[in-house]
Amino acid sequence: MDDEVMTARRRGAMTGGTPPRRSRGRLADEVYDTLLGQLMSLRIEPGSRVTIDVLARELGVSQTPIRDALNRMEAEGLVVRVPHAGYRIPPQITRQRFEDMLEVRLLLEPAAARRSAERASSKQVAGLRRMLEEMAELEGGGDGLMAYGAFGLRDAAFHDLVALSAENQVIREALARLHTHVHLFRLLHDTQVTHLAMAEHEEVLAAIAARDPDAAAYAMRRHILLSGERFRRLFDEVKGSDGMAVKA
Repeated sequence: MDDEVMTARRRGAMTGGTPPRRSRGRLADEVYDTLLGQLMSLRIEPGSRVTIDVLARELGVSQTPIRDALNRMEAEGLVVRVPHAGYRIPPQITRQRFEDMLEVRLLLEPAAARRSAERASSKQVAGLRRMLEEMAELEGGGDGLMAYGAFGLRDAAFHDLVALSAENQVIREALARLHTHVHLFRLLHDTQVTHLAMAEHEEVLAAIAARDPDAAAYAMRRHILLSGERFRRLFDEVKGSDGMAVKA
């Protein structure tokens, strides 16, 4: 799939509603975006079951694009197939999984930001700026969980664009497989998180636009560390039934 198409899909991800009539591939993409938005906004709750026929009725589409979208989500670890019972949404991540993802991000994303400052085209820098503008609009929209889920999708897209402009496909694929943002934004719904993330993203973009590799790497590392502290506090404050898993 073309990189720009992938990024555009993430930017335009829906958080609800019925997708318009499209070709099978395009419709499956829109169903995927809709389901991902519902997952992040907790309209689809962690641990719940989802079935193809129920989703088809709710979204007003045939079972084929639903199946295609769920197969893609299964490959990305966003849903789990249950034999003879449809699919299940995984529970919230554990503290250990969170710490492991944070460690990987600290290894990969500052390097991606450094390379982005060296290699990003003017068009890509403009794309990062447009992404932040969209996120700012959502931040001030006051639409609750749905806007928060949409913000999370664009947060993921911003980081994906940084990795894309770094021109290192291995780093980009590794980060995409983590789906870090999907899991983290399901953990906590707090407008302060979006406000702080916006300021940190601005610092990353400013360094990339200034073609300053050291500053870009530093800004990205700082962003990940601060984000980690924000979400780590949630694990410290809220304990699940096993003392580790956290429910939103």
